[in-house]
Amino acid sequence: MIIGIVPYLVTNGNGQEAVKFYQEALGAEVISLQTFGDMPANPEYPLPEDAKDRVLNAQMKIGNASLMLSDTFPGHPYQLGSQVTIALLVNDAAEAAEIFEKLQVDGKVTMPIQETFWSSAYGQVTDKFGIEWQVSTEDKK
Repeated sequence: MIIGIVPYLVTNGNGQEAVKFYQEALGAEVISLQTFGDMPANPEYPLPEDAKDRVLNAQMKIGNASLMLSDTFPGHPYQLGSQVTIALLVNDAAEAAEIFEKLQVDGKVTMPIQETFWSSAYGQVTDKFGIEWQVSTEDKK
């Protein structure tokens, strides 16, 4: 079942600064912050030095609400109009895949739904209305 829907901000290499800004301006509590440098190393795709401190994913609490944030990867375009996406959190990988399939009808898949080191089913899709979704399974820990 869907367990949450969260605004997801995309920044252009200044994610750490943005997190600090939201802490100060909104009283955001940082729940977690991972950088690209925190990812497991992959010798086939060495991580550029300028990517290591960029934010892979930050999760914050502001009052009773959640907010997520990540930086673009160096060399990937930062697209105006794409600074806010929607993270859809699901507690079952099969349901996440089903929702993803429905969202992609007449839309565009950015990243096919797949297992990642943080989720058993994660994918990115822009629906037919131009809304960008990140479908993610929140696995029981």
